[in-house]
Amino acid sequence: MKYFIALILCAVLFTGCEKKSNDNKNNYENTSNISVNRTSTNTNMNSVHNNSNNNSVENVVEPQKEELLFTYSTKILDKSSERQNNVKIACSELNGSIVKSGEIFSFTSTLGPAKPEEGYEKAKTFDQDGDIVQEYGGGKCQISSTLYNAVKDLPGISIIERHEHSSDVYYVPEGQDAAVSYGSVDFKFRNDNSYNIRIDASCTENDITINIVKTI
Repeated sequence: MKYFIALILCAVLFTGCEKKSNDNKNNYENTSNISVNRTSTNTNMNSVHNNSNNNSVENVVEPQKEELLFTYSTKILDKSSERQNNVKIACSELNGSIVKSGEIFSFTSTLGPAKPEEGYEKAKTFDQDGDIVQEYGGGKCQISSTLYNAVKDLPGISIIERHEHSSDVYYVPEGQDAAVSYGSVDFKFRNDNSYNIRIDASCTENDITINIVKTI
């Protein structure tokens, strides 16, 4: 009888241990599944993050760049300090001028009269009869003539007013000059393009350069 009872107890204990072992195995498998699911979730989140970054890169729009439309230069043969001075002042006043779409540009209105209080000096220029005279701002006509040659062949530019000198000038081909004198003769053009343009004017001792730039 004692042996029979002992056998029953052993059977009960063995069954309990086996159930506990199986439960532990099931718990580990469930834990592993949770770990795998978390990894999958993180992978998906990284994928969303990467897609977001890719979309932001694709949607970036580069700003429109300025475009040089034309450049023209003329040689300065008159090296007198007075003319050099006037050319520098006039280039500085013209430089950076914006001509908006549909707007008419006036050279004399933009630069104004050549006044000694603004630093202008007397230098050689032509009068109405073609004679050489000394006037404040002598040299400005070379800048207006340089500008004329920079814009005259551009698409969308209409020349409104231009006058030739009473005598030939040395710095542009014959008939390609633009005489200016505040209050009497002017150089004007209209910008018929859909965009604005900028006039960049610079000079050295030897030449005058004008760039026409399509602005943003």
